[in-house]
Amino acid sequence: MAFRKLIGAAVAVAVFACGPALAAAPNSPAFVTAAPETVGFTAEGLAKLDAHMQGLVDTGHLPGVTTMLVRHGKVVNYAVHGKKGFDGPPMTKDTIFRIYSQTKPVTGVAMMILYEEGKWKLDDPVSKYIPEFASLRVFKGVNPDGSFDTVPADRPPTMREIMSHSGGFAYGLVPDNPIDKAYARNVLGARTQKEFVEKIAELPLVAQPGTRWKYSVSVDIQGLIVEKLSGMSLGDFMQKRIFEPLKMTDTGFWLPAGKTDRLASLYLWSPKEQKLVPASGFMVLDITKPPVMASGGGGLVSTNADYARFAQMLLNGGTLDGKRILKPETVKLMRTNALSDAIMSSDVPPFNAARGRGFGLDFAVVLDSAKAGPQGEGTFSWGGAAGTWFWIDPKNDLFFLGMIHILNKDGDPAIKDIDDDSAKLVYDALVNPAK
Repeated sequence: MAFRKLIGAAVAVAVFACGPALAAAPNSPAFVTAAPETVGFTAEGLAKLDAHMQGLVDTGHLPGVTTMLVRHGKVVNYAVHGKKGFDGPPMTKDTIFRIYSQTKPVTGVAMMILYEEGKWKLDDPVSKYIPEFASLRVFKGVNPDGSFDTVPADRPPTMREIMSHSGGFAYGLVPDNPIDKAYARNVLGARTQKEFVEKIAELPLVAQPGTRWKYSVSVDIQGLIVEKLSGMSLGDFMQKRIFEPLKMTDTGFWLPAGKTDRLASLYLWSPKEQKLVPASGFMVLDITKPPVMASGGGGLVSTNADYARFAQMLLNGGTLDGKRILKPETVKLMRTNALSDAIMSSDVPPFNAARGRGFGLDFAVVLDSAKAGPQGEGTFSWGGAAGTWFWIDPKNDLFFLGMIHILNKDGDPAIKDIDDDSAKLVYDALVNPAK
């Protein structure tokens, strides 16, 4: 899952006397606990997963981490390690994290609820819902005076393209070109929805729609479309149509005062100091009150237990505890590659046929396990800038969640691949997939 380095802009037995605290399964009919061997895992293999996470805590690379592994709807590994902060109280199963871009799949589900209601179609131009995007232009170069040399877009991006990051928009978190720098300077500082849309419309696309995968503000655009089509705020829509039915009681765009003591401390890897320091700056959103503009691309807070209910709903084909959020065919559509042949045949990372990975509707998807491994084909996933990560593997009927609270974690070699490392340990422990 090395593609997650783009994002930004984690129990069978206790292995040590001072090791992971064992937590009960989420308090819900959706989950029961089970011994690893009953669903094809070995306790010894999952002990290695716990030992790896505890080792990162013991060596000071993480203050704490919480993980959960569920197969066939049964929790076989649910552990908390370390503390909420280096000088804080112990990590607990109800610790709250800023999940940043792990918000994107939730916004995608909100979009698909409206899709099922016939409110929009995949090949609709996005300008049908945001008219300001009707006459976008495409970056060609930079003029001597610093202005952009542009050409007209062949057409507006489609809804399918904004849900697969192939519409040509940018983000500004990875300033690899002048457009990203302009996004960081102008778009990310927008204070209202109107200003946000206008500033995007003023900037050129990085490429013609459908020709390049580029991580972008597309999911924040989706959030605005959800509000337009539903007549509700994004937070209210998610609360009514997703969080309440799924009993996700600790997920939202802001944190009530009574829950602030459960929030994990947020750190940033400092290249200058070569260590973790308390995080500050524009990436640290104010979550003490409802936002003026909810970020569909990165604004939610949640817990491992809450997000597990969301993941199990998707693994079940859109339903949980008798509450249907989406139809099975809609979930399948979300985890089906949506990228054009031009993108899939290119050699530009991270998504193409050569790497065995594509991108669906707000999810990365595994197309070829031999190339992308170790997850089964059809696995869909994403993660967040502070190190939260998850994958859902329908072939093996399992999902895994990990939550840490570290921005710029890729600066520390010990934790930069925590998602890949956890995947290897999980599948090494799955010795009897037929169970």
